[in-house]
This record gives sequence, structure tokens and C-alpha cells, in this order.
Amino acid sequence: MKRLRDRRSRSLAALIVVGLLAGMTGGTYAAFSATTSNSGNSFGVKADYEAPTVVRSEIARTTATTGGKIKGNVAYYVYAQITDGGNPASGVNTATANVCNITTPSCASVALTSGVYTVSGLLYNYRSASTTSDVGLTAGSKTYTVTTADIAGNSSGAVSFSVIVDGSAPSGTNVQTANASGGTAGKPETGDTVTFTFSEPMDPASILALWTGASSNVVVTFANAGCAGNDTMTVTGVNLGTLCLTGNYVNGSRSFTASPMLLSGGGTVVTITLGTPAGAFNTETVAGTMAWTPVATALDVAGNACTTTAVNEVTPPADVEF
Repeated sequence: MKRLRDRRSRSLAALIVVGLLAGMTGGTYAAFSATTSNSGNSFGVKADYEAPTVVRSEIARTTATTGGKIKGNVAYYVYAQITDGGNPASGVNTATANVCNITTPSCASVALTSGVYTVSGLLYNYRSASTTSDVGLTAGSKTYTVTTADIAGNSSGAVSFSVIVDGSAPSGTNVQTANASGGTAGKPETGDTVTFTFSEPMDPASILALWTGASSNVVVTFANAGCAGNDTMTVTGVNLGTLCLTGNYVNGSRSFTASPMLLSGGGTVVTITLGTPAGAFNTETVAGTMAWTPVATALDVAGNACTTTAVNEVTPPADVEF
């Protein structure tokens, strides 16, 4: 029994010495393992000398699914993707962001919390709490930094990133329809498209709740009223406003269900492909010029409200739609 106690005491002492030596030789102590045998004691020490890496970072409004831009006096998150190297890796211990150029009261640091987050179609494993940008934030590119350290004490140092501050309101610039191949010109049919173009990239989540811009089915409704006796087209639950059609395409209210909506053109173009028709549609033969009136609930990526000025289709200026 005494020999066993002596061996355990020697093992513990050796273990402490090895740990101290790892620290004294300039290595950052991360972890060690020890084994014992009848012939004596053996110890192994593994140190983590490699700092974690900030792979990418992005700032986005708290309600947005796309980032890279903000405006003044808006709530935002700082996102970061962080990996920790080393063999073994001791693991990320802290992650902070310095956003002095964006939010003056948060100059010291903003803590980032681990989790699973998605913005702009990218995965991130760290995010800050909601922070508000300064009221008088000027337009242009603003830098911020992200710093992370692992459990072993290795630090990445301050890694710089940037976000664009944009205070200009977006607007509608064009609207077009197109007839599906083999379809009847002048008659809304499955496969026909309606394309809305904005002046700058839009936040898809402001157009349709939680939308990322990927193809999503919507319901398109035609009504026989609303625009000086002409028909109108709207999209149910979608912040695209009203499209005035210069012609008689329906008698009453008609719709297309399961109509795919897609954001493209770098976030400036919304295209809807008419899906399954519900009810009968007319064929219009008289050329006209459509007018689209956007709504202010549609926001650009920075969070600026869209202007509500009506936009006429640009090319061709007068034709039958669909």
C-alpha cells in the first residue's frame, strides 16, 4: 500500500513539473496527458501555439437576411466566422468587435456569442447582441475590427473589415412582362413573367418576411379595378406595391397560385413566374404602358425605405402585356 502511495505521489509531482516546464519554455500550456506503467511513469504534453482565425465577418441589420450595408440609427448585428487551429486546438475563448466608427458608445468592445447564424447566404458561428448605429452616421465605408483568443491565450489580433453606410432611398426603375414560349401574347398564362427592377440592392426580408431571395412561391392576384378603369396586379403578402395594367385582362378577381418569385441582378431584380391559374383570363390586343407604384415597406439592404413614385415600363413604352 505504501509503495502505491509513493508511486502516486511521484506521478503527481512529475505531472506538476511537466506542466510548469511547458509554461517556462515559452510554450502556451493547453493540455497534457499522462500514463503510468509498472516500469515507471511516462508523460506527454501537447501545447497549442496557434491563434484562432477570423475567416470572415459581416454587419447586417437585425431584421435583414442580407448584410454589408447599414444606415444611421439602425439596429445591427456583427457576424463572424472563427476557426481555431493547433493540434490539439484548445478552442475559442473570447471574440469581440470594435465598432467605434459605427457606434460611438460601444468603442470599448462588443462581445460576440457562439451559435449558428446565416446572413447573405453564408454561415457564421459568432454574432454580437443588437447594437445601434450612431444617429449622425455619415455615408461611406466604415471599418471595424474583430479580435478573438483561444483558451490557450493565443490571440488573432485585431482583424479589419468594413461596412457601407448608405442613407439614400431606393426607387423603382422599370417593370416588364414577358410571354412564355408558345404562349398567347396579351393573355396572362402559366410561365409568363413579371419583372420589377429597383435602383439598388434590396433587402429580401423586407419584401417578403424571412425571404433570402431564393425562389419562393407566392400568389399573384389580378383585379378588374383600381387604375382608372384598368386592371391591377398585386402579390399577396409581398411588399411590391401595385402594378397598373393598361388593358382588360380579367373580369373580376383572378389569381395564379404557386408562382415562383426570385431575387437576382445583385439584389435589384425581382422576377415572378406565373404559376397555376385560378379562373379565366382575357386576351388583350390593345397596346398600353404599365405603371408600377412601389411601397415604402420595401427597404434596401441598408434599411432605407423605397420611394413610392410610380414607374412606367421603359422598353417598349407601349405594348400588350404577357
